[in-house]
Amino acid sequence: MPASPFSSAGKQLLSRRKFLGHAAHGLSAVALASLLDRDRLLADAPPWRPTIDPSYPHAARPSHFSPKAKQCLVIFCSGAISQIDTFDYKPELIKRHDTPMPGSDKLITFQGENGNLIRPLWPFKPRGESGKMVSDLLPQLAELTDDMCFIHSMTAKSNTHGPGENQMSTGFTLDGFPGMGCWVTYALGSECDDLPAFVAIPDPRGVPQSATNHWNSAFLPAVFQGTPFGADKPIPHLDRPASLSETSEKNLREFLRVMNDQHLKQHPDDSELAARIASYELAGRLQIRAAEVGNLSTESAGTLDRYGATDPHPIKAGFARNCLLARRLIEKGVRFVQLFNGAYAMGEGVGNWDGHRFLHDQYNLHAPILDQPLAALLVDMKQRGLLDQTLVAFVTEFGRMPTFQKGASGRDHNPKGFTVWLAGAGVKRAFSYGATDEFSYQAVENVATVYDLHATILHLMGLDHHRLSYYHNGIERRLTDVHGEVIKGVLA
Repeated sequence: MPASPFSSAGKQLLSRRKFLGHAAHGLSAVALASLLDRDRLLADAPPWRPTIDPSYPHAARPSHFSPKAKQCLVIFCSGAISQIDTFDYKPELIKRHDTPMPGSDKLITFQGENGNLIRPLWPFKPRGESGKMVSDLLPQLAELTDDMCFIHSMTAKSNTHGPGENQMSTGFTLDGFPGMGCWVTYALGSECDDLPAFVAIPDPRGVPQSATNHWNSAFLPAVFQGTPFGADKPIPHLDRPASLSETSEKNLREFLRVMNDQHLKQHPDDSELAARIASYELAGRLQIRAAEVGNLSTESAGTLDRYGATDPHPIKAGFARNCLLARRLIEKGVRFVQLFNGAYAMGEGVGNWDGHRFLHDQYNLHAPILDQPLAALLVDMKQRGLLDQTLVAFVTEFGRMPTFQKGASGRDHNPKGFTVWLAGAGVKRAFSYGATDEFSYQAVENVATVYDLHATILHLMGLDHHRLSYYHNGIERRLTDVHGEVIKGVLA
């Protein structure tokens, strides 16, 4: 009798009853695995640390999976820009203007007791083909609404500027943790050999309240620290001394290269020596390339005008030049750029978005500085195809209250619900995710955290935030700590 072509298991599948039973068991196992994964009850994948060549620490490295974005641009509005007066339209707030907020009797927030509900100080209008309601405070950015993906349900852990800024940039409210740009360049390196992998561009008025915390590498290797410079404040000490000719400098560089190579061959296992040589060589290349990328005189007069770089207002013109520098850095392949709008050297609300007491007058000064230059940057990046490979994130440390502070004409801090937006590679266009309540006081629908935002940024860059870690003081540290889920609803 010839042997059966079917195995024992195969014979069982010939029975319809047994086939359906096996299929049901298999589907149940898939469903169980999905539920366990959702509730984080499955064992996490092991920590992942990139293999880094000390002699070439910024070499491009593979991501965990295929990325949607190769580069990232973060615009940080320091001082907590008001979602109520910009992007989060609430008709009920307008309807109940100058009445007590229900359930808020003697509500105490960061600076004290609150007064009545106050409607947006600038009118909202439908924008673009989507009809998204955005205020007149930022009219040129409002016209780009169809390119934006709004997250209206963001929440933060702190209502204080320093810790709030820390969390938005580093994942932690405390000092001493690496900025998100440091994590990205630690993981992925850079495809640009002669510029820093991570550039931070402070506002022309100065640095944000958390200052260098935003781009400090903390416990990550120092080579992944961000390099701060702006269009009007280039990297210092790059110019060749007047007493040294170009030929002499070139010969000296070549001599140093030969000496370094010989010394490294004698000490092949000295990673610190290799890293030091690499940093000096990068510094040498920066003398040429950083000066080129910061030379805005090569831009056309029309481009300079569109950005506002020739505006008579010096701060607006300075921020416009910073926006133009950001585009040029992205164009040259810099992996991560963080562009700041607002600084604290000038005091509360004077040079930033911290509108506690005179919000209307202060925002009327700040908005034109931000609006035209940033809108021009987004349009320019889109026209040049840079948005196809770059993720843009517009963030702030927390939101503001729908009430005015008692005895003042401004809004207090509010981390319970605010708006950030994304644009570019990998995210939906003309889309709104999540929602705050009817007054824009707290997030109530699809509530998101800063951890979730960071997880999403890393995901779009091809990185699993659960696995990207660095062992420090006995702890596997992550940008997202032990929290965070990718906000899948915003992914294209």
